[in-house]
Amino acid sequence: MLDIAEELHRWVEQGREFAVATVVATNGSAPRQPGAALAVDGDGTAIGSVSGGCVEGAVYELCQQALQTGEPVLERFGYSDEDAFAVGLTCGGVIDILVQPVRAGAPATADDGGFAGERADSTAATLAAGLAAAASGEAAAVARVIQGPAGLLGRALLVRADGSHTGTLGGHPALDRTAVEETRALLDAGRTTSLEIGTGFAPGEEAEAGFDAEDQAPADSDNDAQRSGSRCGQPVVLLVESSVPAPRMIVFGAIDFAAALVRVGKFLNYHVTVCDARPVFATRTRFPDADEIVVDWPHRYLDAQQLDSRTVLCVLTHDAKFDVPLLERALKLPVAYVGAMGSRRTHLDRQRRLRDVGLTELELNRLRSPIGLDLGARTPEETALSIAAEIVANRRGGTGTPLTGAHTPIHHDTGRPVGRIGSVA
Repeated sequence: MLDIAEELHRWVEQGREFAVATVVATNGSAPRQPGAALAVDGDGTAIGSVSGGCVEGAVYELCQQALQTGEPVLERFGYSDEDAFAVGLTCGGVIDILVQPVRAGAPATADDGGFAGERADSTAATLAAGLAAAASGEAAAVARVIQGPAGLLGRALLVRADGSHTGTLGGHPALDRTAVEETRALLDAGRTTSLEIGTGFAPGEEAEAGFDAEDQAPADSDNDAQRSGSRCGQPVVLLVESSVPAPRMIVFGAIDFAAALVRVGKFLNYHVTVCDARPVFATRTRFPDADEIVVDWPHRYLDAQQLDSRTVLCVLTHDAKFDVPLLERALKLPVAYVGAMGSRRTHLDRQRRLRDVGLTELELNRLRSPIGLDLGARTPEETALSIAAEIVANRRGGTGTPLTGAHTPIHHDTGRPVGRIGSVA
């Protein structure tokens, strides 16, 4: 849901009612990952995607129904061998989708003494606050119930980086406390995943709270196993969506290859900085797409930055007086990627110089040089694509080999731990 937060926040500000369908779990080959969303407003306008086209039509109809009923629903879609034209994932995977209406000021109903209406108002307000936080670039996470008591389906908590929270999951107070702690940990790591925790109810109390033993369990995710939280009773499962500031790409060297890499970096949703010590080259005219342009010695600029483990550093300066002091520092930082441009001869000379200043073989082995994958690239644009492909492969644990004839999963992730947002720890 937070992947389309800016658009949904505008809808909230405009007072538009809408239903949002969110992928909450996947199994097998699925085109979109947990957190991907499609939303439909009262006029039938749709934004986002949950399947790349496979089940969009059916999900669109579920969103319209949710707007009419005001009730959330969890639906599973999978491949159908019996009917090739049945609604399902032709890629053979399984996805679970939570469809949830967001109706500002939803009225209380007479049948339940107003409780359902109050609950809908509270959840809508929490979701609206989460959308506002994500749209503004604030680090925040939204946790929603996707399995457990029927009356809790879709209930939401918003957790901010400082640990403050808004909303309630509606169960035992211990459920909220545990959910906040676990959600904050996932937010610190910038992760979106499912989370299993206890409800806080003792055996026999579940029925009073609305538990249904036959509640549908979400599909097991191939990409991220459910995280086991503190269990203080019968479990519920939450989808935790983290929205964190865009990861940083810092490009050192204001050359024509850098201009192409900036454009590709923005396409991949990086916050891109260009740094060069030469003011005549580091200009807005040459780099209109960059978020920041810095005139400074690269190593001095790097020393002043607070980086996290999602940061990628691309060294395109191709000059030893810039490269060596910069890489001496960069290769000691727990960032995601360090790559340097240059020929194989330049790479060997650079390695020798870095050994001379005390870098270990383990640190040198982190350097991707010559930078990029072997695509036969020649132009700045082709080279930028080669660099970006290596960055994505490094982030996702890809091999860089053609998928044709391969028998490895198409969608996968390294699953390696990441540091706290805004830090290098």
